[in-house]
Amino acid sequence: MATRLVLWDIDHTLVDTRGFGWALFAEAFHQVTGVPLERQPRISGMTEPVIFRETARMHGLSTTRAQFDAFAPVLDELHLRHSAELRERGHALPGAASVLAALGRVPGVRQTVLTGNIRATAHVKVAAYGLDRHLDLGIGAYGEESEDRAELVTLALDRAGCPASEAVLVGDTPGDVRAGLAGGVRVVAVATGRCGREELRSAGAEVVVPDLSAHEDIVQLIMDGHRDGRAGAVRQRSR
Repeated sequence: MATRLVLWDIDHTLVDTRGFGWALFAEAFHQVTGVPLERQPRISGMTEPVIFRETARMHGLSTTRAQFDAFAPVLDELHLRHSAELRERGHALPGAASVLAALGRVPGVRQTVLTGNIRATAHVKVAAYGLDRHLDLGIGAYGEESEDRAELVTLALDRAGCPASEAVLVGDTPGDVRAGLAGGVRVVAVATGRCGREELRSAGAEVVVPDLSAHEDIVQLIMDGHRDGRAGAVRQRSR
């Protein structure tokens, strides 16, 4: 049982693959569909099945769930095969490892991922940058399990045995924000992706920080939220 559960988005919240993750997606897409990838949708906040379907649509293809189920293991295998290159070309975002480590020392806190990535790909990404040691990946929620991120929140809460009132979601997209709010959990939005602070606030985020580099303040925000005076000060500075 978790007394406090932290749900981490992965891409552009904890890590940046600097385009290599998309290159692997393109290779898997070509292998499965036979069509070279020439266009990509705006993927921020999408789950992998939606990205696959929308990418196929942009290339004039109509796909089924069975085709995604064929695509997923190819994408997983490519990430596993190229994990060393993923580590070399990408990086953990500033402060990510420090925040995860600090929260890992707090009794009763469990940390996991809530991500649009499929499970094995998600595991490779966090392991590539040494972040998996702080995460309980068995209670995470992954893109292939639902196209609706709010359903992923509920799934992760159930797996952790944690009430929504004791959970916090940390993510970088309006989709992350809306999913957290729909699932009844508090949200800390991080403006480290393609979405700016105003876009995150418009989605409903009360707390928006520029990045995770002020890791002690981020830990305070996650543990105490807006009820704590110091956290309020951090929220004001983030604006």
